[in-house]
Amino acid sequence: MSDIWHMLSEEERLFCDVLERIVKERIAPRAAETDESAAFVHEQLATLAEAGMLGANLPEEHGGSGVSALALLRAVEIVAGGCGSTASALTAHYLATDAILIGGTDTQKAEWLPKAATSHMLGAFALTEPTAGSDPADMRTRAVRSGDGWHLKGNKCFISNGGVADFIVVFAVTDPDARHRGISAFLLPKGTPGFEAGPPERTMGLKGGHVFSLSLDCHLPDTALVGEAGQGFKTAMQVLDNGRVEVAAQCIGMAQAALDAAKDYAKERVIGGEALSDKQGIRWMLADMALELQAARLMALDAARQRSLGHRFSKAAAMAKLKASEVADMVADTALQIHGGYGYTRDFPIERITRDLRIMRIYEGSSEIQRNIIAGHLLAH
Repeated sequence: MSDIWHMLSEEERLFCDVLERIVKERIAPRAAETDESAAFVHEQLATLAEAGMLGANLPEEHGGSGVSALALLRAVEIVAGGCGSTASALTAHYLATDAILIGGTDTQKAEWLPKAATSHMLGAFALTEPTAGSDPADMRTRAVRSGDGWHLKGNKCFISNGGVADFIVVFAVTDPDARHRGISAFLLPKGTPGFEAGPPERTMGLKGGHVFSLSLDCHLPDTALVGEAGQGFKTAMQVLDNGRVEVAAQCIGMAQAALDAAKDYAKERVIGGEALSDKQGIRWMLADMALELQAARLMALDAARQRSLGHRFSKAAAMAKLKASEVADMVADTALQIHGGYGYTRDFPIERITRDLRIMRIYEGSSEIQRNIIAGHLLAH
């Protein structure tokens, strides 16, 4: 483990060391097969559950691993370096459990979080809609009072884990006149009448981490309301701050895998009696990749540090997600260039990594939205 992680406790370093071994032995070897088959990563998530990863974002009092935000960053990076699809499904699960942890009642936390931390229940987070992606205020899914509960009606799209999850945290408008302050969150258990998930979307990458369109026309009891009515948008934004740091970690993990692959290939590939790694042009490419990747990692570390201290870290999270996602694309593209024509084939992992990374500049807030968030913070002072 790099010296950059010296701030982790001995217990956290051990946690990451064990996880690294598990990923190397049991998850990374299946990444290419998962990409080819497009099968959901059920078994990989079960493997991670054994290592405590499904509850790594949760405190021990709610059944989680209780690791710091810094250790969580490192852990997600490790998983993503082995398999992007697995990391994507894992962090989508974190969005759901974070929503309950941040916005839920004590009863909801006690009922849902311990099971979610041990893989007995997989979660999903349903915010995005066909006409409401970047601005949740455009949301059309409605929840209206009905008898002793709420009736939800609407559609969601691009929901990671949505069709395989045991529960979904769904966001809906409960007060149309209040815009952001009129959005609430609800816990939707699997099998609820009136809930349907379409088939998995056919995506460019992350083929084992499925995303779904959801149709909602169902009744939920009053106990399904997460926290209080009108608090959904606030909860969602806090969850996405966490999620953006985890996206940064995914980017860093996959980009590190791309850099490692390019470095190894450059050492092994001999042209005209000289290894590629001895050519100055290639050496400079590798140096630039490592330079930018380290800058992205340090920005993510800063965001995680602010998160662990309980500080407001929306700007830091946006910066980390923006930097890491754009750097990761550059690193993967350069790694593919170093591989030459072989990099464009499926015989080498760089082709898959390049495809898997492309969504990172779009989901959980596009690069353009991150720039708006950063500018908003800058201009507010």
